[in-house]
Amino acid sequence: MMSPAAQRWARTGVAVARVTIRDVADLAGVSTATVSRALSGAKPVSPPVLEQVTRAAADLGYSGNGIASALRRSRTDTVGMVVPSIANPFFTALVESVEHALQAAGLQLFLCSSRSDPALEAQRLRSLVARQVDGIVISPAHGTASADAVAWAAGQLPLVQVDRYVGGMSSDWVGVDDDAALRLVLEHLAGRGARSAVFVSSTMTNSSTELRVAGFTTHAARLGIAVPDVLLGDYSIDWGREATGRLLAAGDLPDAVVCADDLIALGVLQTCAEAGVVVPRDVLVTGFDDIPYSALSNPPLTTVHQPQDQIAVEAVRLLSAALEDPTGIPARHALTPSLVVRASTSR
Repeated sequence: MMSPAAQRWARTGVAVARVTIRDVADLAGVSTATVSRALSGAKPVSPPVLEQVTRAAADLGYSGNGIASALRRSRTDTVGMVVPSIANPFFTALVESVEHALQAAGLQLFLCSSRSDPALEAQRLRSLVARQVDGIVISPAHGTASADAVAWAAGQLPLVQVDRYVGGMSSDWVGVDDDAALRLVLEHLAGRGARSAVFVSSTMTNSSTELRVAGFTTHAARLGIAVPDVLLGDYSIDWGREATGRLLAAGDLPDAVVCADDLIALGVLQTCAEAGVVVPRDVLVTGFDDIPYSALSNPPLTTVHQPQDQIAVEAVRLLSAALEDPTGIPARHALTPSLVVRASTSR
């Protein structure tokens, strides 16, 4: 049934087959440029304006740019996904796992990268909502700066956070148990005789980083492992190299260098090799994520394996459940990690 606004519009004699972007703009009370921005997602518009435009387009059955069928149907069989970086091998693999899980559920994926920029992330979310995806899977770029945009998107349609999350909002989340992961790492290192360890991580701008730093500190203290330093930079090989250079310049190396992801650890291994530091004889090194390159490094890297396929399947299951029952209680699923032991800690 048409809304009252659409019924009034119909009385003006505009036929659905001839609906234009001007008709949508007039009904919504905005300019044609605003309609174009709202429906394409090319440039940001405010949430109230986006709602006005999409409602007007739906009421009129506007068919511009292939949007009509999406607006006229209750489902589009598409899901949007937003990740901080598609250059990071961890997120590349996670996207692939999610795409496979969606395909098995008969759904298609629209992929967006936020480039770790909360403002760009907000634009991506507005674009996905405007394109009438059925739901969104997101790994937020920032723990606080992403909150408003993610909460707004979650208020528009079903949304599942994966790996990282922003708190204080109603949405499902699935990821690895970061505390359990650091427990595995520190217990392994203690069993190898490590009595001191430095943690090399990204700055604490997201939930995963915060939980990994907290888990490292907690389990190092529990096991009696001294912590000379915690070095915070970013998730990159370059930062791993820089952090290792700082450690070497400071003097004695710790017994172990624990890294918050594999890219950092690869940088640590490179700089150790260049400086004549033999891993694992002189220092033990661990990573996190088990990206494909971790098995190919020299020496091969001991690292935490994240169950990406399981994360993806669970994320799609939660999204499907939310589509069927939007009133359901949000779930939080922390999946169990495992430790892949390789030569970088095998003395």
